[in-house]
Amino acid sequence: MPEATYPPLDVLKPVADGVWIVDSGPLRVLGIPLPVRMTVVRLRDGGLWLHSPTRFDPHLYREIAALGPIRHLVAPNIAHWTFLKAWQAHCPEALTWAAPNLRQRRPVRRAGLRIDRVLGDDAPSDWAADLRQIVVPGGFGFREVAFFHGASRTLILTDLVLNLEPEKMPALLRPFLRLARMTRPHGQPPPYLRLVIKLRRHDAARAASDLLTLAPERVIFAHGLWFAGDGAARLRHALRWLAKGL
Repeated sequence: MPEATYPPLDVLKPVADGVWIVDSGPLRVLGIPLPVRMTVVRLRDGGLWLHSPTRFDPHLYREIAALGPIRHLVAPNIAHWTFLKAWQAHCPEALTWAAPNLRQRRPVRRAGLRIDRVLGDDAPSDWAADLRQIVVPGGFGFREVAFFHGASRTLILTDLVLNLEPEKMPALLRPFLRLARMTRPHGQPPPYLRLVIKLRRHDAARAASDLLTLAPERVIFAHGLWFAGDGAARLRHALRWLAKGL
């Protein structure tokens, strides 16, 4: 079985000044072993901002806490919340921020997940000096909140781009993943998510245009090989399914 993830796992990896990633997984979604990624940003006030926290690991927690106090845990869409409760238990003073409509989901209510704040179109004062945010809408309550770290010109997404490497996937899945354009260099999310987002195509395309206007140098996302360079051009290619002329 190929290794779907990006070792070493559950450790901090520097990306830019004040920005780190943590690779973890794999998570099995619809039979696909997906690598999963968290992004960590140190804010100007010294606090740490954890985007889409991955599985809790005591060594990883100590490694992150050594950088500064963990103040924000961010669930950027309605799917990326599974590991939040474990991080909440070890970071009781951190605020948990969630994408719109996550609180209403039955599995979330059943799990008893605490949500302190709901993410909106504008960055809250807690991190407005460091991060800009843009909400990409879809149907059935889907929202993904994208973040742009201006100092490093890093765009932080979750599922809006998915860029699997075929050689890391099981051989039987490779033809399907290529056909679905979920592999490099296409970088597109699964067909069902594209359909959901296209239910709000006009608004989603406008949000995508706003993301491209940011001209990021790098683009980090939760699954697959992230764009370490030439971010704006590669993002434009990955989002061409959403709106013509992007």
